Amino acid sequence: MNEAPDHPRDPIGWSAAIAVVFFVLCIVRIAIPGTPYFDEVHYLPAARALLDGSEYLNREHPLLGKEILALGIALLGDNPWGWRLFPALAGTGALYAFMRALWFASLSRFAAVAYGVLLASGFALFVHSRVAMLDVFFVAFLALALWQCAAAVREPETGRRRLAIAGVAIGLSMAAKWNAVPLAVVPGLAFFAARLAAGRRRLFTSRRGIPVPGVSLLEAALWLGLVPLAVYAATFLPAYGFDKGALQPGGLIELHRQIVALQESVVEPHPYQSRWPEWLFNLRAIWYLYEPVDGAQRGILLIGNPLTMLLGLPAMVWAIWRGVGGDRAALSVAVLYAVSLGFWMVVNKPVQFYYHYFLPSCFLLAALALALDELRRRGWRRLTTATLLASVALFAWFYPILSAAPLAGEQSFAFWMWLDGWR
Repeated sequence: MNEAPDHPRDPIGWSAAIAVVFFVLCIVRIAIPGTPYFDEVHYLPAARALLDGSEYLNREHPLLGKEILALGIALLGDNPWGWRLFPALAGTGALYAFMRALWFASLSRFAAVAYGVLLASGFALFVHSRVAMLDVFFVAFLALALWQCAAAVREPETGRRRLAIAGVAIGLSMAAKWNAVPLAVVPGLAFFAARLAAGRRRLFTSRRGIPVPGVSLLEAALWLGLVPLAVYAATFLPAYGFDKGALQPGGLIELHRQIVALQESVVEPHPYQSRWPEWLFNLRAIWYLYEPVDGAQRGILLIGNPLTMLLGLPAMVWAIWRGVGGDRAALSVAVLYAVSLGFWMVVNKPVQFYYHYFLPSCFLLAALALALDELRRRGWRRLTTATLLASVALFAWFYPILSAAPLAGEQSFAFWMWLDGWR
Protein backbone atom coordinates (compact mmCIF):
# COMPACT_ATOMS: atom_id res chain seq x y z
CA MET A 1 0.00 0.00 0.00
CA ASN A 2 1.11 3.54 -0.72
CA GLU A 3 1.74 5.86 2.18
CA ALA A 4 -0.97 8.43 2.84
CA PRO A 5 -0.05 11.89 1.54
CA ASP A 6 1.23 14.35 4.08
CA HIS A 7 -1.45 16.79 5.20
CA PRO A 8 0.09 19.29 7.63
CA ARG A 9 -2.31 20.60 10.23
CA ASP A 10 -3.44 24.18 9.86
CA PRO A 11 -1.86 26.22 12.73
CA ILE A 12 -4.89 28.52 12.96
CA GLY A 13 -5.15 28.00 16.71
CA TRP A 14 -1.51 28.91 17.30
CA SER A 15 -1.86 31.92 15.01
CA ALA A 16 -4.86 33.16 16.97
CA ALA A 17 -3.09 32.61 20.29
CA ILE A 18 -0.02 34.56 19.17
CA ALA A 19 -2.24 37.40 17.98
CA VAL A 20 -4.13 37.53 21.28
CA VAL A 21 -0.90 37.66 23.32
CA PHE A 22 0.39 40.39 21.03
CA PHE A 23 -2.78 42.44 21.51
CA VAL A 24 -2.56 42.14 25.30
CA LEU A 25 1.03 43.39 25.22
CA CYS A 26 -0.03 46.26 22.96
CA ILE A 27 -2.68 47.60 25.30
CA VAL A 28 -0.38 47.63 28.33
CA ARG A 29 0.20 51.36 28.93
CA ILE A 30 -1.43 52.19 25.59
CA ALA A 31 -2.91 55.31 27.23
CA ILE A 32 0.61 56.58 28.02
CA PRO A 33 1.49 59.22 27.12
CA GLY A 34 -1.81 60.92 27.84
CA THR A 35 -1.10 63.57 25.21
CA PRO A 36 -0.40 63.14 21.47
CA TYR A 37 3.21 62.27 20.62
CA PHE A 38 5.34 62.03 17.49
CA ASP A 39 3.22 62.18 14.29
CA GLU A 40 -0.01 61.88 16.24
CA VAL A 41 0.15 65.67 16.36
CA HIS A 42 -0.56 65.70 12.60
CA TYR A 43 -3.13 62.93 12.26
CA LEU A 44 -5.32 63.48 15.32
CA PRO A 45 -6.25 67.10 14.41
CA ALA A 46 -7.14 65.83 10.92
CA ALA A 47 -9.33 63.11 12.46
CA ARG A 48 -11.08 65.64 14.69
CA ALA A 49 -11.71 67.89 11.70
CA LEU A 50 -13.27 64.94 9.89
CA LEU A 51 -15.71 64.46 12.74
CA ASP A 52 -16.90 68.06 12.76
CA GLY A 53 -16.45 68.68 9.03
CA SER A 54 -14.60 71.90 9.69
CA GLU A 55 -11.46 71.79 7.55
CA TYR A 56 -9.61 69.37 5.27
CA LEU A 57 -6.30 68.96 7.11
CA ASN A 58 -3.22 66.81 6.43
CA ARG A 59 -3.86 66.76 2.70
CA GLU A 60 -0.52 65.09 1.94
CA HIS A 61 -1.99 61.67 2.81
CA PRO A 62 -5.21 59.89 1.78
CA LEU A 63 -8.18 59.92 4.13
CA LEU A 64 -8.87 56.37 5.27
CA GLY A 65 -6.35 56.16 8.12
CA LYS A 66 -7.65 59.40 9.56
CA GLU A 67 -11.22 58.20 9.09
CA ILE A 68 -10.43 55.15 11.20
CA LEU A 69 -8.85 57.35 13.88
CA ALA A 70 -11.96 59.54 13.78
CA LEU A 71 -14.11 56.44 14.29
CA GLY A 72 -12.08 55.57 17.37
CA ILE A 73 -12.58 59.06 18.77
CA ALA A 74 -16.31 58.93 18.01
CA LEU A 75 -16.73 55.58 19.77
CA LEU A 76 -14.35 55.92 22.72
CA GLY A 77 -13.87 59.65 23.11
CA ASP A 78 -11.08 62.10 22.35
CA ASN A 79 -8.60 60.40 24.66
CA PRO A 80 -5.64 58.00 24.35
CA TRP A 81 -7.89 54.93 24.12
CA GLY A 82 -9.92 56.55 21.38
CA TRP A 83 -6.74 57.47 19.52
CA ARG A 84 -4.84 54.18 19.83
CA LEU A 85 -7.21 51.24 20.21
CA PHE A 86 -7.89 50.93 16.49
CA PRO A 87 -4.15 50.94 15.66
CA ALA A 88 -3.73 48.12 18.20
CA LEU A 89 -6.55 46.15 16.57
CA ALA A 90 -5.08 46.82 13.12
CA GLY A 91 -1.63 45.68 14.20
CA THR A 92 -3.07 42.51 15.71
CA GLY A 93 -5.03 41.89 12.54
CA ALA A 94 -1.91 42.42 10.44
CA LEU A 95 0.01 39.88 12.53
CA TYR A 96 -2.72 37.28 12.12
CA ALA A 97 -3.16 37.96 8.40
CA PHE A 98 0.56 37.69 7.69
CA MET A 99 0.69 34.34 9.47
CA ARG A 100 -2.28 33.09 7.46
CA ALA A 101 -0.70 34.33 4.23
CA LEU A 102 2.52 32.42 4.87
CA TRP A 103 0.60 29.31 5.86
CA PHE A 104 -1.34 29.24 2.59
CA ALA A 105 1.80 30.12 0.62
CA SER A 106 4.01 27.43 2.15
CA LEU A 107 1.71 24.92 3.89
CA SER A 108 4.38 24.83 6.60
CA ARG A 109 2.98 24.81 10.11
CA PHE A 110 6.34 25.72 11.63
CA ALA A 111 7.02 28.55 9.17
CA ALA A 112 3.65 30.19 9.87
CA VAL A 113 4.04 29.99 13.65
CA ALA A 114 7.69 31.08 13.52
CA TYR A 115 6.68 34.03 11.37
CA GLY A 116 4.16 35.11 13.98
CA VAL A 117 6.80 34.95 16.73
CA LEU A 118 9.32 36.88 14.62
CA LEU A 119 6.82 39.58 13.62
CA ALA A 120 5.42 40.00 17.12
CA SER A 121 8.93 40.33 18.57
CA GLY A 122 10.35 42.34 15.67
CA PHE A 123 9.71 45.76 17.32
CA ALA A 124 8.31 47.65 14.31
CA LEU A 125 4.83 46.11 14.27
CA PHE A 126 4.54 46.47 18.04
CA VAL A 127 5.54 50.14 18.11
CA HIS A 128 3.20 51.07 15.25
CA SER A 129 0.34 49.18 16.86
CA ARG A 130 0.48 51.58 19.82
CA VAL A 131 0.58 54.96 18.07
CA ALA A 132 -2.11 56.84 16.15
CA MET A 133 -0.31 56.92 12.81
CA LEU A 134 -1.31 55.70 9.36
CA ASP A 135 1.34 53.04 8.77
CA VAL A 136 -0.26 50.19 10.67
CA PHE A 137 -3.52 50.58 8.75
CA PHE A 138 -2.02 50.29 5.29
CA VAL A 139 0.10 47.32 6.40
CA ALA A 140 -2.93 45.58 7.94
CA PHE A 141 -5.07 45.88 4.83
CA LEU A 142 -2.19 44.79 2.60
CA ALA A 143 -1.60 41.74 4.82
CA LEU A 144 -5.28 40.87 4.47
CA ALA A 145 -4.99 41.13 0.69
CA LEU A 146 -1.94 38.86 0.60
CA TRP A 147 -3.67 36.32 2.84
CA GLN A 148 -6.69 36.20 0.55
CA CYS A 149 -4.58 35.95 -2.61
CA ALA A 150 -2.52 33.09 -1.20
CA ALA A 151 -5.67 31.30 -0.03
CA ALA A 152 -7.31 31.77 -3.44
CA VAL A 153 -4.38 29.99 -5.08
CA ARG A 154 -4.37 27.19 -2.50
CA GLU A 155 -8.20 26.76 -2.41
CA PRO A 156 -9.47 27.74 -5.86
CA GLU A 157 -13.01 26.68 -4.98
CA THR A 158 -13.13 29.87 -2.86
CA GLY A 159 -11.02 31.85 -5.33
CA ARG A 160 -13.64 34.30 -6.60
CA ARG A 161 -14.71 35.36 -3.12
CA ARG A 162 -11.15 35.65 -1.87
CA LEU A 163 -9.99 37.71 -4.86
CA ALA A 164 -12.93 40.06 -4.31
CA ILE A 165 -11.93 40.52 -0.66
CA ALA A 166 -8.32 41.02 -1.73
CA GLY A 167 -9.35 43.74 -4.17
CA VAL A 168 -11.27 45.62 -1.49
CA ALA A 169 -8.33 45.27 0.91
CA ILE A 170 -5.87 46.57 -1.69
CA GLY A 171 -8.03 49.64 -2.23
CA LEU A 172 -8.26 50.25 1.52
CA SER A 173 -4.51 49.84 1.90
CA MET A 174 -3.80 52.49 -0.74
CA ALA A 175 -6.43 54.71 0.85
CA ALA A 176 -4.64 54.49 4.21
CA LYS A 177 -1.21 55.47 2.90
CA TRP A 178 0.42 55.64 -0.52
CA ASN A 179 3.25 53.38 0.63
CA ALA A 180 0.96 50.54 -0.43
CA VAL A 181 0.79 51.61 -4.08
CA PRO A 182 3.93 49.77 -5.34
CA LEU A 183 2.63 46.53 -3.80
CA ALA A 184 -0.95 47.09 -4.99
CA VAL A 185 -0.10 46.07 -8.55
CA VAL A 186 1.81 42.91 -7.61
CA PRO A 187 -1.16 40.50 -7.19
CA GLY A 188 -2.63 41.45 -10.56
CA LEU A 189 0.70 41.20 -12.34
CA ALA A 190 1.40 37.86 -10.65
CA PHE A 191 -1.96 36.53 -11.81
CA PHE A 192 -1.20 37.67 -15.36
CA ALA A 193 2.29 36.14 -15.35
CA ALA A 194 1.02 32.82 -13.99
CA ARG A 195 -1.82 32.58 -16.49
CA LEU A 196 0.57 33.51 -19.31
CA ALA A 197 2.95 30.77 -18.17
CA ALA A 198 0.03 28.30 -18.18
CA GLY A 199 -0.10 28.73 -21.95
CA ARG A 200 -3.86 29.06 -22.27
CA ARG A 201 -4.99 29.59 -25.86
CA ARG A 202 -7.67 32.09 -24.83
CA LEU A 203 -5.44 34.08 -22.50
CA PHE A 204 -7.99 36.64 -21.32
CA THR A 205 -11.16 34.57 -21.17
CA SER A 206 -10.03 31.04 -20.27
CA ARG A 207 -10.92 29.96 -16.74
CA ARG A 208 -8.53 27.03 -16.74
CA GLY A 209 -4.99 26.91 -15.42
CA ILE A 210 -3.00 28.51 -12.65
CA PRO A 211 -3.03 30.50 -10.44
CA VAL A 212 -6.79 30.29 -9.67
CA PRO A 213 -8.72 27.82 -11.83
CA GLY A 214 -12.25 29.03 -12.42
CA VAL A 215 -11.32 32.71 -12.66
CA SER A 216 -10.46 34.26 -16.03
CA LEU A 217 -7.82 36.92 -16.50
CA LEU A 218 -10.53 39.44 -17.32
CA GLU A 219 -12.35 38.68 -14.08
CA ALA A 220 -9.11 38.88 -12.12
CA ALA A 221 -8.55 42.34 -13.64
CA LEU A 222 -11.93 43.33 -12.21
CA TRP A 223 -11.20 42.10 -8.69
CA LEU A 224 -7.54 43.11 -8.50
CA GLY A 225 -7.65 46.21 -10.71
CA LEU A 226 -10.97 48.02 -10.95
CA VAL A 227 -12.32 47.16 -7.50
CA PRO A 228 -9.26 48.55 -5.65
CA LEU A 229 -9.49 51.81 -7.60
CA ALA A 230 -13.22 52.15 -6.91
CA VAL A 231 -12.76 51.42 -3.19
CA TYR A 232 -9.86 53.86 -3.02
CA ALA A 233 -11.90 56.64 -4.65
CA ALA A 234 -14.89 55.99 -2.37
CA THR A 235 -12.84 56.70 0.76
CA PHE A 236 -12.54 60.34 -0.36
CA LEU A 237 -16.30 61.00 -0.23
CA PRO A 238 -16.09 62.82 3.15
CA ALA A 239 -13.63 65.27 1.56
CA TYR A 240 -16.51 66.86 -0.36
CA GLY A 241 -18.29 67.89 2.84
CA PHE A 242 -15.73 70.03 4.66
CA ASP A 243 -16.60 73.63 5.44
CA LYS A 244 -13.11 74.73 4.43
CA GLY A 245 -10.97 73.22 1.69
CA ALA A 246 -13.62 70.76 0.53
CA LEU A 247 -13.09 68.92 -2.73
CA GLN A 248 -15.09 70.16 -5.68
CA PRO A 249 -16.73 67.81 -8.21
CA GLY A 250 -13.96 66.45 -10.38
CA GLY A 251 -11.33 67.68 -7.95
CA LEU A 252 -9.94 64.27 -7.01
CA ILE A 253 -7.31 64.33 -9.75
CA GLU A 254 -6.14 67.79 -8.75
CA LEU A 255 -5.96 66.66 -5.13
CA HIS A 256 -3.57 63.90 -6.12
CA ARG A 257 -1.34 66.40 -7.86
CA GLN A 258 -1.27 68.31 -4.57
CA ILE A 259 -0.45 65.15 -2.62
CA VAL A 260 2.52 64.43 -4.89
CA ALA A 261 3.73 68.02 -4.60
CA LEU A 262 3.39 68.00 -0.82
CA GLN A 263 5.26 64.69 -0.53
CA GLU A 264 8.14 66.02 -2.63
CA SER A 265 8.26 69.40 -0.90
CA VAL A 266 9.70 68.12 2.40
CA VAL A 267 13.39 68.85 1.91
CA GLU A 268 14.39 70.27 5.29
CA PRO A 269 16.98 67.92 6.87
CA HIS A 270 15.82 66.06 9.96
CA PRO A 271 18.07 64.63 12.70
CA TYR A 272 16.34 61.25 12.47
CA GLN A 273 16.34 60.90 8.68
CA SER A 274 18.02 57.89 7.12
CA ARG A 275 18.28 55.96 3.85
CA TRP A 276 17.75 52.37 2.83
CA PRO A 277 21.36 51.12 3.38
CA GLU A 278 21.03 52.16 7.02
CA TRP A 279 17.67 50.40 7.27
CA LEU A 280 19.14 47.13 6.06
CA PHE A 281 21.68 47.01 8.87
CA ASN A 282 19.46 48.55 11.55
CA LEU A 283 21.78 51.52 12.01
CA ARG A 284 19.43 54.46 12.58
CA ALA A 285 16.63 54.50 15.13
CA ILE A 286 13.88 57.05 15.81
CA TRP A 287 12.81 58.13 19.26
CA TYR A 288 9.05 58.54 19.00
CA LEU A 289 9.07 59.67 22.62
CA TYR A 290 11.71 60.41 25.22
CA GLU A 291 10.73 62.85 27.94
CA PRO A 292 9.26 63.10 31.42
CA VAL A 293 5.56 62.36 30.96
CA ASP A 294 2.76 60.93 33.09
CA GLY A 295 4.88 61.08 36.23
CA ALA A 296 8.09 59.42 34.97
CA GLN A 297 10.83 59.51 32.38
CA ARG A 298 9.59 57.38 29.47
CA GLY A 299 10.68 56.42 25.99
CA ILE A 300 9.36 54.79 22.82
CA LEU A 301 12.05 53.75 20.34
CA LEU A 302 11.50 52.60 16.78
CA ILE A 303 14.22 50.18 15.79
CA GLY A 304 14.30 46.66 14.42
CA ASN A 305 15.04 43.61 16.51
CA PRO A 306 18.88 43.58 16.54
CA LEU A 307 19.05 39.84 15.92
CA THR A 308 16.35 39.12 13.36
CA MET A 309 16.90 42.20 11.20
CA LEU A 310 20.45 40.97 10.54
CA LEU A 311 19.64 37.27 10.27
CA GLY A 312 16.93 38.20 7.80
CA LEU A 313 19.47 39.45 5.25
CA PRO A 314 21.14 36.09 4.48
CA ALA A 315 17.68 34.53 4.76
CA MET A 316 16.47 36.85 2.00
CA VAL A 317 19.44 35.90 -0.19
CA TRP A 318 18.48 32.26 0.39
CA ALA A 319 14.84 33.05 -0.47
CA ILE A 320 15.91 34.62 -3.77
CA TRP A 321 17.98 31.51 -4.58
CA ARG A 322 15.12 29.20 -3.65
CA GLY A 323 12.64 31.33 -5.55
CA VAL A 324 14.70 31.16 -8.72
CA GLY A 325 14.77 27.40 -8.22
CA GLY A 326 10.98 27.18 -8.21
CA ASP A 327 9.92 27.64 -4.56
CA ARG A 328 6.84 29.83 -4.98
CA ALA A 329 6.56 30.87 -1.35
CA ALA A 330 10.19 32.01 -1.25
CA LEU A 331 9.84 33.72 -4.62
CA SER A 332 6.74 35.61 -3.45
CA VAL A 333 8.49 36.85 -0.32
CA ALA A 334 11.56 37.93 -2.30
CA VAL A 335 9.49 39.82 -4.89
CA LEU A 336 7.43 41.60 -2.24
CA TYR A 337 10.57 42.61 -0.37
CA ALA A 338 12.29 43.83 -3.55
CA VAL A 339 9.29 45.90 -4.64
CA SER A 340 8.58 47.43 -1.23
CA LEU A 341 12.24 48.32 -0.62
CA GLY A 342 13.05 49.21 -4.23
CA PHE A 343 10.35 51.86 -4.17
CA TRP A 344 12.32 53.82 -1.58
CA MET A 345 15.49 53.52 -3.64
CA VAL A 346 13.96 55.38 -6.58
CA VAL A 347 11.12 57.54 -5.20
CA ASN A 348 11.56 61.31 -5.25
CA LYS A 349 11.20 61.82 -1.50
CA PRO A 350 14.31 63.61 -0.24
CA VAL A 351 13.75 63.03 3.49
CA GLN A 352 13.14 59.41 4.48
CA PHE A 353 12.93 57.62 7.81
CA TYR A 354 13.35 54.16 9.28
CA TYR A 355 9.58 53.69 9.55
CA HIS A 356 9.53 53.43 5.75
CA TYR A 357 11.23 50.06 6.26
CA PHE A 358 8.26 48.80 8.29
CA LEU A 359 6.64 46.93 5.41
CA PRO A 360 9.85 45.58 3.82
CA SER A 361 10.92 44.31 7.23
CA CYS A 362 7.73 42.24 7.44
CA PHE A 363 8.76 40.40 4.26
CA LEU A 364 12.33 40.09 5.53
CA LEU A 365 11.04 38.23 8.58
CA ALA A 366 8.91 36.02 6.33
CA ALA A 367 12.11 34.99 4.53
CA LEU A 368 13.73 34.25 7.89
CA ALA A 369 10.75 32.12 8.92
CA LEU A 370 11.01 30.09 5.70
CA ALA A 371 14.77 29.71 6.13
CA LEU A 372 14.34 28.50 9.72
CA ASP A 373 11.74 26.03 8.50
CA GLU A 374 14.24 24.66 5.96
CA LEU A 375 16.90 24.35 8.66
CA ARG A 376 14.44 22.54 10.89
CA ARG A 377 13.64 20.07 8.12
CA ARG A 378 17.37 19.37 7.82
CA GLY A 379 17.63 18.51 11.51
CA TRP A 380 18.66 21.85 13.07
CA ARG A 381 15.74 21.93 15.51
CA ARG A 382 17.69 23.35 18.45
CA LEU A 383 19.12 26.19 16.37
CA THR A 384 15.73 27.20 14.99
CA THR A 385 14.12 27.07 18.43
CA ALA A 386 17.00 29.07 19.92
CA THR A 387 16.60 31.74 17.24
CA LEU A 388 12.93 32.24 18.08
CA LEU A 389 13.64 32.30 21.82
CA ALA A 390 16.45 34.83 21.31
CA SER A 391 14.12 37.07 19.31
CA VAL A 392 11.55 36.98 22.11
CA ALA A 393 14.27 37.57 24.72
CA LEU A 394 15.51 40.68 22.90
CA PHE A 395 11.94 41.94 22.65
CA ALA A 396 11.58 41.51 26.42
CA TRP A 397 14.93 43.26 26.96
CA PHE A 398 13.90 46.30 24.92
CA TYR A 399 10.25 46.23 26.04
CA PRO A 400 10.60 49.12 28.53
CA ILE A 401 11.62 51.53 25.74
CA LEU A 402 9.15 50.10 23.27
CA SER A 403 6.17 50.50 25.58
CA ALA A 404 6.72 53.76 27.51
CA ALA A 405 7.57 52.01 30.79
CA PRO A 406 8.76 54.25 33.64
CA LEU A 407 12.56 54.63 33.58
CA ALA A 408 14.97 55.45 36.37
CA GLY A 409 16.13 58.81 35.02
CA GLU A 410 17.02 61.05 32.13
CA GLN A 411 20.07 59.00 31.09
CA SER A 412 18.37 55.60 31.30
CA PHE A 413 18.24 55.33 27.51
CA ALA A 414 22.01 54.71 27.39
CA PHE A 415 21.44 51.20 28.74
CA TRP A 416 19.96 50.13 25.39
CA MET A 417 22.10 52.23 23.06
CA TRP A 418 24.32 49.62 21.46
CA LEU A 419 25.03 51.86 18.46
CA ASP A 420 25.53 55.62 18.23
CA GLY A 421 22.88 55.73 15.48
CA TRP A 422 20.25 54.58 17.99
CA ARG A 423 20.72 57.65 20.17
